[in-house]
Amino acid sequence: MKILYNAHIHSLDQSRPQASVLVIDRERVAAIGGPELLDSFGARASREDMGGRTILPGLTDAHLHLQYYALGLQKVDVETPTKAEALRRVAERVAQTPPGKWVLGHGWQQNDWSDGASNGEFPTADDLDAISTAHPILLTAKSLHAAWANSTALKLAGITPDSPDPENGKIVRNTSGQPTGILLETAMEIGLAATPAETSSDVAEAIAQAQTNLWKLGLTGVHDFDRRTCFMALQQLRQDGRLKLRVVKNLPVELLPQASALGLRSGFGDDFLRIGSIKVFMDGALGPRTAAMFQPYLNEPSNRGILNIDGEEFFEHGRQAAESGLSMTVHAIGDRAVHEVLDGFEQLRSYERENRLPALRHRIEHVQIIHPDDAGRLGKLNIIASMQPIHATSDMFAAERYWGERTRLSYAWRTQLNHGAVLAFGSDAPVESPNPFWGLRAAVTRQRVDGAPAPEGWIPEEKLTMPEALAAYTTGPAYTAGWEDRLGRLSPGTLADLIVLENDPFTCHPDELTEMHSAATMVGGEWVYQH
Repeated sequence: MKILYNAHIHSLDQSRPQASVLVIDRERVAAIGGPELLDSFGARASREDMGGRTILPGLTDAHLHLQYYALGLQKVDVETPTKAEALRRVAERVAQTPPGKWVLGHGWQQNDWSDGASNGEFPTADDLDAISTAHPILLTAKSLHAAWANSTALKLAGITPDSPDPENGKIVRNTSGQPTGILLETAMEIGLAATPAETSSDVAEAIAQAQTNLWKLGLTGVHDFDRRTCFMALQQLRQDGRLKLRVVKNLPVELLPQASALGLRSGFGDDFLRIGSIKVFMDGALGPRTAAMFQPYLNEPSNRGILNIDGEEFFEHGRQAAESGLSMTVHAIGDRAVHEVLDGFEQLRSYERENRLPALRHRIEHVQIIHPDDAGRLGKLNIIASMQPIHATSDMFAAERYWGERTRLSYAWRTQLNHGAVLAFGSDAPVESPNPFWGLRAAVTRQRVDGAPAPEGWIPEEKLTMPEALAAYTTGPAYTAGWEDRLGRLSPGTLADLIVLENDPFTCHPDELTEMHSAATMVGGEWVYQH
């Protein structure tokens, strides 16, 4: 038994929101209160003086690609302010890599480059060929909806001028029909398929190492959106006793028949690894301008993005999942994509009622722009809004450039909360940093670190208070996972997942959140990280 005392504890439990002493018995909270607990439990417990530091429940990233993030720590970081700097970093890695070996990177975002890409112009294979054609080079975009390849990588992937565009994807070509090196949506998968495949053991080791990064950031749980190899790696880590994050594992829709045949249900598993939802992609993303929109992108009259499936097709997936007890989670960014999935969810809710099936905890991922007529439908249908605050500060200028006046309901957290939707916040890492404090700052300020775009923030009507934003990293994800009885707050009987901070996010200036991280992180009553 442990007693953490002399602490400033925000329990996020409305029955006792603040305390100074926490008693932990094995993996759970035994009691929370004041100094009187020292007398009640002191003879049976070890004491740890917190020195007046702040304690919060452990934070959860409700949308993260754990395999991509963990492996990405080994790749070239090409999230740079200029294309020239991205190319310099690639050249540096090439110089350290034997000829013939792949050079992989992640993070480029052409909309943010200040050198020659002010109109969102894509880079080309020629840019990378100038560095090396002796190495295949493939760099995934920050959005994870595009890839940039050199000619050697294109050749190894079998991409030629005669290659057809895959369904729901595009091989970008120049005016003479030659591939430019940019692969959008499912075309990116063609390039990735040519790269060396990681085994589940490789991924397990990468995740085991990445856990330390996540604990330092204050994360004790994640909702993962990667695929079968990641699930196998997580099971391996759990079996070996090395998984020290609470993971909700969402499964891709192509595995729905197998999951249904096996009888898997949402919530199956234990307190470290459990089945979440079935994941469907409705559309693309803002960065490559493939998010499905009702009206065209500004200055691109023929481009309304890519709609992968409509509401009817989504309902068919949802019906099959619901019959097996599997909830649905849907990537939908553009206003048309969000509309189509809401239509599908409306049908699905009716189907659940008519067939006396449970009303499962379905969710929409991103909801980056919503039509005014649809703004209240998530709350009405009890659909969780799984959103990423840091996307707003990253994407605001691109959103203004491509969506114009429609941006009023972009990244509209306040609107969703006011309409009664549960918010579950994440990062979409490695699309963004998984640092939840950066997400908290974005949620309460809607400003970039440099103060852009204005002192009041971008679309300030959509800002949240700190308690609201913290709930979206704690109680919101816990509810989404069906873990609300044991996670997201600190109260007797809940799992002892917590973080210790040198500063208090409730009282500090929002700018101080930028440098905030956990001084110590506990999962299940065990200190897994201490600075």
